[in-house]
Amino acid sequence: MYGFTTTLTDTSFDQGLAKTIAALKAEGFGVLSDIDVQHAMKEKLGADMPPYRILGACNPPLAHQALQAVPDIGLLLPCNVIVREEAPGRVVVGFLDPQIMVNLVGKTEVKAVADAAEQRLRRACESLGGSVSRAT
Repeated sequence: MYGFTTTLTDTSFDQGLAKTIAALKAEGFGVLSDIDVQHAMKEKLGADMPPYRILGACNPPLAHQALQAVPDIGLLLPCNVIVREEAPGRVVVGFLDPQIMVNLVGKTEVKAVADAAEQRLRRACESLGGSVSRAT
């Protein structure tokens, strides 16, 4: 398991994206990057696909703690969040589980940071109001 998701129904993609950014902000995360995968695939490959965005979410105090403990942990930052349209009116929002950092790095100093980030991201996920499940 590498993350957790929620599925929003009766929600447009743009509404789901805005709600996700607001939920992240409420938990102290800003969006450092916003990759429009749909646009990139169309531009680079001529391939059509439903709306799909990858948000690079960052909570500066938590990121600072992680970087102080393990300077190279920047390879695993920021926390990725996806927003994708599964079908019209059905939007899936997925969050990378910060515990993956702990598993990859193997340093106990990162555990407290990952725990705090996970709690905040889970609250953001649950606040969106959809059904929450584990990503495989």
